[in-house]
Order: sequence, then structure tokens, then C-alpha cells
Amino acid sequence: MTGLSSAPCEILPAWYKEQARDLPWRRTCDPYAVWISEIMLQQTQVSTVIPHYLRWLKRFPDVHTLSRASEDAVLKAWQGLGYYRRARWLHKAARRIIEQHGGLFPTSLEDIQALPGIGRSTAGAIASICFGIPAPVLDGNVRRVLQRWTGRNTMTERELWPLAQKHVDGADDPGTWNQAMMELGATVCTPRMPKCDSCPVCDFCASKNRDPSLTAGSRKSPRPRMDLHWRIHLHLDANRGLWLIRRSEHSIWSGLWSPPISEMGQAPDTRPDHVHLLTHRRLLLYAHFESTPPDERTEGAWVHTTSRHALPTGIVQLLRRCRLLDADGQLITIAGASS
Repeated sequence: MTGLSSAPCEILPAWYKEQARDLPWRRTCDPYAVWISEIMLQQTQVSTVIPHYLRWLKRFPDVHTLSRASEDAVLKAWQGLGYYRRARWLHKAARRIIEQHGGLFPTSLEDIQALPGIGRSTAGAIASICFGIPAPVLDGNVRRVLQRWTGRNTMTERELWPLAQKHVDGADDPGTWNQAMMELGATVCTPRMPKCDSCPVCDFCASKNRDPSLTAGSRKSPRPRMDLHWRIHLHLDANRGLWLIRRSEHSIWSGLWSPPISEMGQAPDTRPDHVHLLTHRRLLLYAHFESTPPDERTEGAWVHTTSRHALPTGIVQLLRRCRLLDADGQLITIAGASS
């Protein structure tokens, strides 16, 4: 099977309208809201995104409020989602929309894709869902569905893009088609255990009932994580609170706030106070309570609360393990802190 007959173009959208999950970003065609959801959903699970998405729209309901916000406010609102570069691109793109489009979200595929942080697939999702433009989407879910439909799990992006375009061109509603494809890949045509018996278009799939290794799609072996041992220098002052500095531009957690950090050459004999996993690194964090004052020549701040500063999740978890931070982000008073 090298293409798609007209039948799935009717069956799949009908299935989507009846079976799709009720997600908050599916209740609107507002391009700003759809854009925010698409960026948040990159490399982040739906269950994690939902509360962050709702809080974000309450904090930044439109492109104007986002463009006027400080970077610190944007990063703070993004806290907990990881991959903070996405938040910076959102902020930069919002200002671009104000400057170049008069505050109105662009309506052409070319102008959408020209915004910072928006690639071809994300642009296709926004353009098709919000403006009915027959632009394809090729995220991980759609890529897997197309590979299985054709029975060719080694198809390259150069082969997949024209195929995705052909299918969306044949759809009555490009936005519904793209969302149906993404939903099918996310809930039925899953990476490891595809639910072929529940698939509405399984009769058109070349991979149905074939060897599981052929239907699983090609998966790269995960890159082993590199261990980094970090000493977290905790400067506490009874009157001023906890000393935080802004992470440098090219460091891990760039632009976020944390206590000063130094890299340890070798693993110490003691166990780490907290272990935080990143995509390709394992951070082993060792809390060190300092008795000397910090170097206040660096960009930093004494804080009693983290409500205005975006801290990496790993640092928040470490501070809570050390009983320095409560659930609301308030610093817990420590007896014996320097004053």
C-alpha cells in the first residue's frame, strides 16, 4: 500500500469526532491558544500540559499580554514544563507578531512558519486547525501512522512530507484530518503496543497483523545519560533569605535562577541529596550549606519566596528535600542561618 484511498478520508475524521479526547485546546480555533498548546505539547505529555496550558492562558490570555511580559515572568509561568527554550521562542514570537503583524496572528502558512520557534509541522497544525489551510503535519505520531499504513517503517522525511500533503489535500477539513491523525497515533497506533483491533482504518493498513517488529516503527537506541556531579552552594541569611543567581546563557538551565553551582570533578563518597534526569544527562546534586557570604558581584538576588523567579525543577526538588522550601515556594526559616 503506497497511498490512501478515499474511504479513510471519511472514516478517520468521523472516528475522531466521536472518540477524540476532550482536551481544552480542542475547544477553540483561536490561533494564539492553539499555538501555545502545540509548543507545550512538544516533548511533553498531555497530562502534564493541561494544567500548565490553563494557567498560561489565565496569566497571558493573548499575544499582547505575552509580548509585554518580562522574560522572568514568562520563564516562571513555564516552570515545570522543561525545555525552557520553547518559552523564550514564544516570548520572542509574540513580540514579532506585535511588531510585524500589528498584534494579529498571521494567517498564511509562510508567515506562521516565519515566526521564531515554529517549524513546518507546528505551522501546519496551526494553519489547518485555525484557518483551514491544507498544510500537513508530521509529528512523531503522524510519522508512525504513515509508516505503518504504507508498511515501510524506514520512510524518510523526504518521502513522508509529500505523502502527508497528499492526504491532507484530499480531506474535506484539513484541521480535523490532522488532529485525527495525531489522535490516532497517540491513542491507538502507539509505538510499542498498537491497538490494531480498535483502529478505525485498520483495513487499509499494510502493517496490520504483521510481525510486531515491523509495526513498531524504527526506533533509535537511547543515548546513555552522562553523570554530572554538582555541588549546590546554599547561602542562607536569617534576614535576607536564600541567595540565587541567574544561570549563564550557554549553561544547563540557561536564564533560570538557582543557588550557585560548581561542578565536582569526581563522584564524592556521599550519596547525592537529589538526582534529576535530563534527556542526555543525570544530574547528581549535593547540597552544601555555606558559612561564608556569597559573591554578590554576580547577577543575583536574596529571596524569601520563589514566586517571581523561575527555578529549575531539579533545584526546587532539592530545596524541598533539604526542607528549605514549602509547597507554595516560600522559604522555610532555618535556625542558625547567618545574619
